[in-house]
Amino acid sequence: MNNMNQMMKQVKKMQEQMLKAQEELATKTVEGTSGGGVVTVEANGHKQILSINIKPEAVDPDDVEMLQDLVLTAVNDALAKAEEIANADMGKFTGGMKIPGLF
Repeated sequence: MNNMNQMMKQVKKMQEQMLKAQEELATKTVEGTSGGGVVTVEANGHKQILSINIKPEAVDPDDVEMLQDLVLTAVNDALAKAEEIANADMGKFTGGMKIPGLF
């Protein structure tokens, strides 16, 4: 019975640490870029886009599709980096296993 109590304490402690790690992901930011930096997207560890910066030289009224592609590429770059930091932080608890719904 003592082993079970000890194990439950460890599980509770691990859950608290996981919750704290998830909360901290909101404060971690990454930056995705495209076009050599003419489009920059900032996201947090929760994969939320925080800002998009487009330099004037990226805006060509005759080629809107290129700007759309640059924004899309930068957003995907930022989200991929956010995924990396989330996996790195949460991987400490899951041992690298992908647990659906965890994060």
